[in-house]
Amino acid sequence: MLSGIPERKPTVNQPSLSPLLSWTPEAVVFDCDGTLMDTERHWQEARQTALREFGLRAAPGFAERAKGLHYTECGQMMADENDCPDLAGELTTALLDHFRVLVAANPRTMPGAPELVANAAKFAPLAVASNCPADVVETCLSNAGLLPYFDHIVVPDSAVRPKPAPDVYLTAARLCGAAPEASLAVEDSRTGIRAAVRAGLRVMGVGPWPGEEAAVGVDLWVARLDDPYVFEWTGRRVAQAVAH
Repeated sequence: MLSGIPERKPTVNQPSLSPLLSWTPEAVVFDCDGTLMDTERHWQEARQTALREFGLRAAPGFAERAKGLHYTECGQMMADENDCPDLAGELTTALLDHFRVLVAANPRTMPGAPELVANAAKFAPLAVASNCPADVVETCLSNAGLLPYFDHIVVPDSAVRPKPAPDVYLTAARLCGAAPEASLAVEDSRTGIRAAVRAGLRVMGVGPWPGEEAAVGVDLWVARLDDPYVFEWTGRRVAQAVAH
């Protein structure tokens, strides 16, 4: 154990057993879609709508493979799996257009997200690392009242590769002034988890338990962000920050 960073243990989905909950990260980096915002359902609907517009269908297992992907990669996969690679650009545009409409019409946070963000901001700088366009992330967080809590929004660009590359997490930790190994990532997708693990961050996974293979590298898994162990953990961190 170095600098108060907990030794990485085998993945557990029992919060009470996780050494992560005795640790204070120097930065917390959240994924947005499916982690902070309940937008994965919007992506699913947008993908289906875009495919129907072109008379195409999703291949079996497509929804799980697409989860967490950068939207351009998703558009390319939609085209490739339908043997029409030349349509990738048009499918990508349609996908993003439909998603923007859906998320603007019905923004919704994931259970516990507002409370966890507000508490975490009292003891560490916060960032978002997302594969979505910056304006979409900022609009979602603004509509949810969460944007003021975040010091940085990091999305892919010409110099930052999308998840599952580690770039967005490495960049977010650096902007927060923290080493990757002293930072915590909060993620819900395999793609995002791979990115955070490759970047060297500690990882809290959230959502239905995916099994050991899918959660390799995750330090703690909770079903929801309002897990009582997580709220107890943030409460202790806040109390320590106030005391100092």
